[in-house]
Amino acid sequence: MTYALDTNIVIHYLRNTPAVLDKINAATKRGDSLIVPQVVDYEIRRGFSIQRSPKKEHAYGVLTEESTGICNIPPMDDESWKRAEQVYAELYKNRFTSGEMDMLIAAFCLANDCTLVTNNTKDFENIDGLSLTDWTKIE
Repeated sequence: MTYALDTNIVIHYLRNTPAVLDKINAATKRGDSLIVPQVVDYEIRRGFSIQRSPKKEHAYGVLTEESTGICNIPPMDDESWKRAEQVYAELYKNRFTSGEMDMLIAAFCLANDCTLVTNNTKDFENIDGLSLTDWTKIE
């Protein structure tokens, strides 16, 4: 299975939230793929540019290091951009609103057949076909 981490999940990881750390470790042990969509990478890095945190920046680097990290950061490809157009049109047609970044993250997940890991499921529940899970909850 492939899981895409939303920005809020990466933030929980950087804050050492036990439930998130446990689920990331369990997914890694199962051999699941963990990815950070390029849009999420942008949101995390822009946060660091506003509020420096060497410890968290280092932890994020370890998480996403190209050769040794737990998560890859794949780019938004043409299929993801096409899906973003479709997601926007569908939401607009049904009079739902969503943030631009959330639409891009959802489109990436749809185009790449990923389950989105987020604790903001409400922000994504109106996007048809999107698989969601919340790793902040202790089971």
